This record gives sequence, structure tokens and C-alpha cells, in this order.
Amino acid sequence: MSIRLIITHPGGAHKDDLLACSLMASVHGVPILRREPTEEELDDASVCIIDVGGRHEPDKNNFDHHQFPREHQPTCALSLVLQHLGVYEDARRFCDWLEPAEWFDCRGPQRTAEWLGVPRDTVGKLSSPIDVTMLRRFANIGPDRGLLPGDHLYELMCYIGGDLLEYLRSVRSELDLLSQHVERWQIVSGTECFSVLFVPRSEPSIKDASGVMARYIMVNELHDEIAAIAYPDSRGEGFGLARFNDHPRLDFTRVESAEDVHFAHNSGFLCKTSATELERLREILTIAWE
Repeated sequence: MSIRLIITHPGGAHKDDLLACSLMASVHGVPILRREPTEEELDDASVCIIDVGGRHEPDKNNFDHHQFPREHQPTCALSLVLQHLGVYEDARRFCDWLEPAEWFDCRGPQRTAEWLGVPRDTVGKLSSPIDVTMLRRFANIGPDRGLLPGDHLYELMCYIGGDLLEYLRSVRSELDLLSQHVERWQIVSGTECFSVLFVPRSEPSIKDASGVMARYIMVNELHDEIAAIAYPDSRGEGFGLARFNDHPRLDFTRVESAEDVHFAHNSGFLCKTSATELERLREILTIAWE
């Protein structure tokens, strides 16, 4: 059954209900009302109830978390909607702001600050006029007319929800594509050996290959194993070579005078080469290793 209406609680608005509504509005394009739902609406799967109602029933499009036990893992309405849309795990991996938002909504600013290991006033210092205005304008939506497609705030919320979904789905798509092509090299330098992740040119190409490789390393928990990455140069036919996590043993200024190295960053973390032969790439990496 398609959704015809979104309902969230009246009164003060919070980041979790605004973002959860933004996601569902971007998917379904239906009006948003800020009021208490009726029992009939809670039982009606065509009405999406967010952050109110005391029920978590995804099959009925009910996404409230307030009925969870007090010490339940911090889970807000946004968490539940992301789960429903099948992108929650990727959001936890690739959206650093999500877990603090869950803590803030479920535990409040004091416990969130303690969890983050920062003073309480630091949490307030992270707020911006964008947050304040969006939440105030959303809170001021009346219970009768609601927020309709075409309203400026509604369209902005759809941009926010749509961009978040597009980001998460594109990251997942790029990771899946990279996993089909990525190679792990073991390069011997003297008596030592170090690991490099290499991605050849592929069709379709991997956009922002270095960024996707960093996410691949994170997802596969390879932080302590990979010293460098090698990826197609988006500006030429050659490759980019970069140390991962600022590995202290690699310095690409050692190869800056090579004829086929057309750029080496003066901090030593990166170089670009016109070389395409794998053995030459390995050689450059070996020279850069101290």
C-alpha cells in the first residue's frame, strides 16, 4: 500500500524527526502533518507515523522509539526510518554525525557529551543557524494545513532526504563495484614487506576511487594492514599513489625527480605518475618506502 500522509508530533522539533520526515517525504512526496495520530491512523499502513504513537511497526509504517526501555541502545525515529529503507548500516559507517544524533535524542546533551568525552558546552557550540532555522520553521507548522509539496520548507526537506539517500546508495554502489576489481599487493623492500591496495581502470569507472578505497578499508577493517593505495588518476591515463592513514614509512618526494612522475606533493603523502605498467608502479612504491 502506498503512503498518502506523514504525521509527526506537534510542539518542538528535533533533528531526528525532521530528518526522518525528510527521508520519507523525498521517497513518497506526500503531505506532512504535525499532530497526535489517531488509533485508526496508527492501524492504517497508508499513514506514516514518525516519532510519536508509541509503536514501532514497519509493516504499518509506524516509526516511534519512545516506548523502548530506558537503557536500550540509542535508537531514534531516524534510525528506524533508515532501517526501513535498508540503508541504516551504511549510514552508521559513512555518516559520522548519525551516532551522536542518536545519542543526543535518546540520552540528552549531558550524557552525549560524556559519551563523546567533551565538556557539556561543546555540544551546544556545534549547533549552527541552519539547524536553528530549520527546526524552528518545522516546529511552527500548524496541525491543520501541514506542510505540502511545493512549500519551500517541504522542498528543502526533500532535497535533504533525497541527497542523503543518493549519497548512501552511491557509496554502496561504488563499494560493490570496487570489490569486484580491487587487488591487494604485497611489496617486498629489502627484508620488509608492505601491503598496497590497487584498483585498475574499469568500466564503469569508479568515481573518487581514493575515497571509495578508504571506505573499503574501513568496512573491511584493514586500517592496520594497508600502507598505501594505487588508483586511476581521474585527470590522466596514469595512476595516483598515496600513503594510507599518513603511513610514516612512505614519502613520495623520494620519486619526484623520476621522469614519469609529474607531481609529488611536497608533504610526501601523494604522487601522480603517467606510468601504467604494474611493475613500474610497484617500483615507484618501493622507492618511496623508507
